[in-house]
Amino acid sequence: MKKEIIPSLLLTIVCILFFSGIYTVIIWGIAQAAPGKGEGFIISANGKKYYENIGQKFTDDKYFWPRPSAVDYNAMGSGGSNKGTNNPDYLAEVQQRIDTFLAHDPGIKKCAVPADLVTASGSGLDPDISIQGAEVQVKRIASVRHIPEGRVEQLVTGHIEKPLLGIFGPERINVLKLNIDLDNLK
Repeated sequence: MKKEIIPSLLLTIVCILFFSGIYTVIIWGIAQAAPGKGEGFIISANGKKYYENIGQKFTDDKYFWPRPSAVDYNAMGSGGSNKGTNNPDYLAEVQQRIDTFLAHDPGIKKCAVPADLVTASGSGLDPDISIQGAEVQVKRIASVRHIPEGRVEQLVTGHIEKPLLGIFGPERINVLKLNIDLDNLK
């Protein structure tokens, strides 16, 4: 029995020291070397601070809408809906989002609505939309703000972010940055 207990206790002590001390310091050190020093990316606009890497709620017609959120954009409760693609409740929710989008964007055909504008991300906090997700909203925003569509399209084009290292992930647009710059248009 002594043969098993002593190695088990030693392994437990080594694991406690490593995972609560050494590993924590290593991860903290890596975070300090990262942009934002592990604190996230903060943007200040109109006297408020926002995290650019956390989805924000925009529902007014004068703004680009983000991806829907299963957690109502609450970072404390990050998570998806866990409903399968054949779940009748989920399908009804997506159909309601499509109907809402089409009501606010007349003239857009149902087949032109990008999936990212009617389906929530896995975290419910995705800050980005696809380029198509932004382009399909240009007409509405230009009309509401009385801005030429070409000017809004230029703004969208200027906010396209390339994939990480040019290969990881699709091109995307950060909705918060885009809407802040939209508000700053003269």
